Amino acid sequence: MAIILHIETATKNCSVALACDGKCLFSKLSQDGPSHASRLGVFVDEALQYAKENNLSLDAVAVSFGPGSYTGLRIGVSMAKGLCYALDIPLIAVPTLDILAQAALPAPEGSFICPMIDARRMEVYTRLYDSGGKALGEVQAMVVNEDSFSNLPQEAALIILGDGSDKCLPVIKKDHLQHKEVVLQAEWMIQPALEAYKAKRFEDVAYCEPFYLKEFQATIPTKLQQIINA
Repeated sequence: MAIILHIETATKNCSVALACDGKCLFSKLSQDGPSHASRLGVFVDEALQYAKENNLSLDAVAVSFGPGSYTGLRIGVSMAKGLCYALDIPLIAVPTLDILAQAALPAPEGSFICPMIDARRMEVYTRLYDSGGKALGEVQAMVVNEDSFSNLPQEAALIILGDGSDKCLPVIKKDHLQHKEVVLQAEWMIQPALEAYKAKRFEDVAYCEPFYLKEFQATIPTKLQQIINA
C-alpha cells in the first residue's frame, strides 16, 4: 500500500491531494490567484490530519516541479522537501507538463496531446505527447504562431490544454485542432507519481531543485519605472 501526498503549485492554482495506491482520498484546490504562501501550508496540514485520523502513514511526497511559476514552484518544492526531511520519506518529482497531459487521457488513437503553461505574451512552456500520454521530444519554451505544429500529420488531431492554451487557440492554423478545458491540480499527479514510486524513481532531497526552464528575470513595476524615468 502506497500513501502519497501530492503538491501542485506550478501555476496560479494551489492544490494538494492524498492518495492510496492511486485512489484519491483527500483533495483541496484554490483558484484564487497566486496564494501559495498562505494556502499551501493549510492544505498540507488538513491532508496530514486526514491521514492521522484514518491511521495512514505517508510513504512519499510527490511535487510538481516545473516548468511554471518561479515563485509557485519554489514554494511547492520547498514544502515537499521539508516534509520528506521531517518524515524521512522519499521525494518524487513529477514534470508539470506530464501532469497536464494526464488530464487529456483517454485521447483518440493517433492524436497528439499538447499541454501548455502560460509564459507571457504568445510564449508557452510545452511538450508533445502521443495519444497514450507518452512524451515526444523535450520540454520547450515556444512562441506560438500560425505555423506552429505544421510538421504534424495533417489528419491527426491536436489536443491543446492548460492555462496557456486559450490564447493560442485562435492563432494555431491546423485542421482537427481541439481545445480541452481543464484545471491543473494535484489529483492529476496521482497516476504518474504512483508509477514513479513503484519504479523507485526518487529524488535526492538535498539537491532537488525546481525545473524553471528559463532563468528568473526580475522586472520593475510600471509605476516605479515611470518615477525613475521622470
